[in-house]
Amino acid sequence: MAQSKRITAAQGKIERETLYPINEAVKLVKEFAVAKFDETIEVAISLGVDPRHADQMVRGVVELPNGTGRNLRVAVFAREDKAIEAKEAGADIVGAEDLVEAVQGGKIDFDKCIATPDMMPLVGRLGKVLGPRNLMPNPKVGTVTADVAEAIRAAKGGAVEFRAESQGIVQAGVGKASFTESSIGDNVRALVNAVKKAKPTGVKGVYMKRVTISSTMGVGVKLDLSSITE
Repeated sequence: MAQSKRITAAQGKIERETLYPINEAVKLVKEFAVAKFDETIEVAISLGVDPRHADQMVRGVVELPNGTGRNLRVAVFAREDKAIEAKEAGADIVGAEDLVEAVQGGKIDFDKCIATPDMMPLVGRLGKVLGPRNLMPNPKVGTVTADVAEAIRAAKGGAVEFRAESQGIVQAGVGKASFTESSIGDNVRALVNAVKKAKPTGVKGVYMKRVTISSTMGVGVKLDLSSITE
């Protein structure tokens, strides 16, 4: 398939091996995000880790200061008072055994999943269904908690989970092309610095190798890490 004139033009303007300061990189990415929809701004971070080893797994959560621009549907596994709390906090779906049964039947009408600790024996049965979709609640990223109201607020307010994939790459959306340059820049810094702080003790050598920013339909721009990290 031939490349579009837009992609060809972008590639001609961006120096492939140049490391761009964050402000310049964001400006370029926004310039070429001209699809008919509001493209997501995505960050890919290449790490010097081997996630197959437990002591090199990189995982965490970060609250983006300017949100993600997405309207997430949040499901909460909870009973009684916690179920009421979840509904009052704005959860889109709340349930216990009935929700477990629905998910087992293939009905997954949500983007984020939260569970109270007492529900985990039941929710644990859904690992094969929710795990591959990166939806399984996990206490390490705050989605297994008794404070469901705070977890819902974080999820809807811009909390983003990150995890190194098999090749040691962390990928996450950090906003929309319609965001201002400064808002995107602040979100990129928040993600990159959260990943930096999540460096495992077992990592030797260079930890953060390369950071690239792009829009959904655009080309990647490599970032100068010195303009991002704290």
